[in-house]
Amino acid sequence: MAQETEIKLRISDTRALLRQLKKLGARPVGGGTGRVHQENVIFDTPQGGLAKHGQLLRIRTETPGSKRIKNSPPLKRKFVLTFKHPIEKPFESGPQDSSKAIHKVREELELEITDAAALSKIFQGLGMSGWFRYEKYRTTLRLPASQNWARGLLIELDETPIGAFVELEGPAEAIDRAAGQLGFSKRDYILKNYLVLYIEDCRKKGEEPRHMVFPEKKKHSNPSSQPK
Repeated sequence: MAQETEIKLRISDTRALLRQLKKLGARPVGGGTGRVHQENVIFDTPQGGLAKHGQLLRIRTETPGSKRIKNSPPLKRKFVLTFKHPIEKPFESGPQDSSKAIHKVREELELEITDAAALSKIFQGLGMSGWFRYEKYRTTLRLPASQNWARGLLIELDETPIGAFVELEGPAEAIDRAAGQLGFSKRDYILKNYLVLYIEDCRKKGEEPRHMVFPEKKKHSNPSSQPK
């Protein structure tokens, strides 16, 4: 499995952030605007067996966010299966103190699939369900190759139903330097996932957590039972 190191930053002014990224020379990944719509479904057992061990099993559907050009081929969707789990530390090193962690570090296995519906049925046959769904628009950028320190760094702007965030993923040193150039300090780092952030947002608003989707889709959302 590949190792993933990342942090989130809460963004209050998206336009100001984009202006700063432009000054730094950041460019979208993959051509165009780099913006895609992501619909994510998290799977788990009724008892929450994966979550109890800090694991995540997710199917993501990515749809290009750019407008289709007339007479061009249809925009192609992409389906990605992701499995994440905490880094396993050697026994002699003792337990990891997550309260002192500056960055979120996990093992990640990711592969593209061709039939998300069929895989969902397989998971259901194994006793799991897609119990939480969340969506966002993500714009992925990189700094220019001339910035050697930023090699391997991804800057991902997420527009979500609970606000805008930036995820910085890559080498820890590059994350810290990029955060500083964007006007943030280590005190601003967020290590929580979107599920936790969504539940906290619902509590502040006095709302019952369901799925983290944009308002126009809530009426079509049928909440599933959350693992306990």
